[in-house]
Amino acid sequence: MTQAPEIPEATRRRHDREIVALAVPAFGALVAEPLFVMADSAIVGHLGTAQLAGLGVASALLTTAVSVFVFLAYATTAAVARRVGAGDRPGAIRQGMDGIWLALLLGIAVIAVVLPLAPGIVDLFGASTTAAPYATTYLRISSLGIPAMLMVLAATGVLRGLQDTRTPLYVAVGGFIANAVLNVALVYGAGLGIAGSAWGTVIAQCAMASVYLTVVVRGARRHGASLRPDAAGIRASAQAGLPLLVRTLSLRAILMIATAVAARLGDADIAAHQITLSLWSLLAFALDAIAIAGQAIIGRYLGAADTKGARAACRRMVQWGIATGVVLGLLVVAARPLFLPLFTSDPVVKDAALPALLMVALSQPICGIVFVLDGVLMGAGDGPYLAGAMLVTLAVFVPAALLVPALGGGLTALWAAMTLMMTVRMATLWWRSRSGRWLVTGATR
Repeated sequence: MTQAPEIPEATRRRHDREIVALAVPAFGALVAEPLFVMADSAIVGHLGTAQLAGLGVASALLTTAVSVFVFLAYATTAAVARRVGAGDRPGAIRQGMDGIWLALLLGIAVIAVVLPLAPGIVDLFGASTTAAPYATTYLRISSLGIPAMLMVLAATGVLRGLQDTRTPLYVAVGGFIANAVLNVALVYGAGLGIAGSAWGTVIAQCAMASVYLTVVVRGARRHGASLRPDAAGIRASAQAGLPLLVRTLSLRAILMIATAVAARLGDADIAAHQITLSLWSLLAFALDAIAIAGQAIIGRYLGAADTKGARAACRRMVQWGIATGVVLGLLVVAARPLFLPLFTSDPVVKDAALPALLMVALSQPICGIVFVLDGVLMGAGDGPYLAGAMLVTLAVFVPAALLVPALGGGLTALWAAMTLMMTVRMATLWWRSRSGRWLVTGATR
C-alpha cells in the first residue's frame, strides 16, 4: 500500500460493515465444506476399518483434485466484482456464466481421466490390498459429481463477486445436511455400503449446483444476460485462472513437502505434524474469510475506478487481518493443553506438538497479513504476480525444509521453516501492495 492519510472514522466504519457482512457468512460456508468429509467418515467408519481406509484415500484424492481448481472461485469473484463496480451487472453475470461453463468442461475432462484410471491412481497412493477396492469404488462414483463440485466453485465466485456471501452459506449448510441424510439412508437404509456414501455425496453436490444455477439463471434473465457458452469468454476465464492454478499448485507442493519431511522425522513427529497442520488449516478458514471479502470489495472498487477507496479498503483489511491473527494466536497458546488430548494420549506426540503449536501461534499475525493481501491482489486480478511470488516462496521453502532433517532438527524446526515461508509470502505481497501496481481500474483488467 502506498502512503496515504489516516482513514476517516466514517470510512473505517463503512469498511468494517462491508468486511463483516461479507466475511462472516463466507467463514460459515468455508467451515461447512470440510464437514462433508467428516460426515462421510463418521458414517462409513461404522462399516469397518477397510472401508474407512478406502474412504480416506479416495476423499484425499478428491479433495486435492477439487482444491486445484479453486481458481474457478477466485478468478470469477474478481472478474464479476469488477463488472459490478463498473455498473455493468448484465456483463458481470455473463462473465460469471463463462466461469461456470469452464467449470463444467473441466469437470467432464476430470471424469474422463478418473473413471478408467481409478484403480491405478488408488494404487499409486499406497492403498492396502483390503482398502483399495473400497477406495476405487468411492473414487469412481464420486468423480461423477466433480462437474457439479467445480460448478459450485464457479457459481460461488459469481455470487461473491455480486457481493453476496449469504447465499453460499445457506447452500453449503443445506448441502451438508442433505449429504448426511443421504449417506445414512443409502449406506444403511438401502444397504449400499461405501457406494451409498459416494452416491449421497454426488446427489448432494448436484443439488447444490442446481440451486446455484437457479439463482444465477434468474439473475441473468432479470438483467438480460446471455446464458449460452461463449468461446472467447471461456478462454478468457481460463487465462485468468491459469496463474492462480500455478499459485495453488505451488502452495500444495509446500504442504506436501512439509508432510514428507515430517514423515522422515519419525512416527511421533508425523503424528504431531498432522495435529498441528489440522489446527493451522482450521485457523486459515477465519483468515480466508477476510480474504474473500477482500476479493469482492477490491474488485468492485477497481471496477468503479476508485483507487482511493481500494487503497483505504486494503489498509483496513490488513488491520483486520493483523488483529484477527493476534486473537487466533493467543487462543492457540491458551488452548494448547485442551486441544492436544482431543487427538492423542501419547505423551511423546504431545511433547513434539506443544512447541510446534507455539510456532503456529506466533505466526498467526503474519498469516493474517498474508491472507488479506492475497485476497486483495486476487480481487485486483493480479494473478501473474501471485503466481511468481508463490514460486519464489516455494524456492525459499524447499531448501529450508530439507535442511531440517539434515541438520538434526525436529518438528519445531520444520514449523519454523513454515513460518519462514509465510514471512516470505508476506514480504512479497506487502511489497506489491505498497507499489500500487495492482491498482488497475476498469470493468476488465
